[in-house]
Amino acid sequence: MGLTNSYAFRHPLRGIVVNLLLLAALGLLFFGLQAPILTLEKFYFFSNSVSLLSALQQLAQEAEWGLFVLVGTFSVVFPVLKNLSLLLIWNLDPSNGAAHRQHLHWLAVYSKWSMLDVFVVALLVVSVKLGSLAQARVELGIYAFAASVVLTMLLAAWIGRYTVESGQQTSNPDSFGR
Repeated sequence: MGLTNSYAFRHPLRGIVVNLLLLAALGLLFFGLQAPILTLEKFYFFSNSVSLLSALQQLAQEAEWGLFVLVGTFSVVFPVLKNLSLLLIWNLDPSNGAAHRQHLHWLAVYSKWSMLDVFVVALLVVSVKLGSLAQARVELGIYAFAASVVLTMLLAAWIGRYTVESGQQTSNPDSFGR
């Protein structure tokens, strides 16, 4: 891995903008994991707020290991790995060679699973709303989590496209976008 041959180093303005957006996506992800994603109200007297991390903790306490692994993998592990992979590819990965192509391949594989984590959370909300004795109110955490996933998807698509096409680009290297 070489810093001076990375995309961020060779294109400083793009490097700063992409890094700030990747850090924002990570911040939204961590906020979305710990903030309440929904509040359950039963009989207008009892309410319970649930975050993704508290839901994982509850699944572990109840020994629901299959759901724990499914939700933990797609809602915590994959998004964190994808963000870290994007940061590494953008900042440290030399822009040529077999290793770089392999990293871009893994990024494409991770990208195909991006919306599954939001789908898992949406299924949780829908299943709760189907109960006749309880009301579910969506909270800020689910919006932060979804924003992180969408921002990461957009950045992954842009980085993937830009890194593949950057050898062909001859216009102003410090302009952002195309």
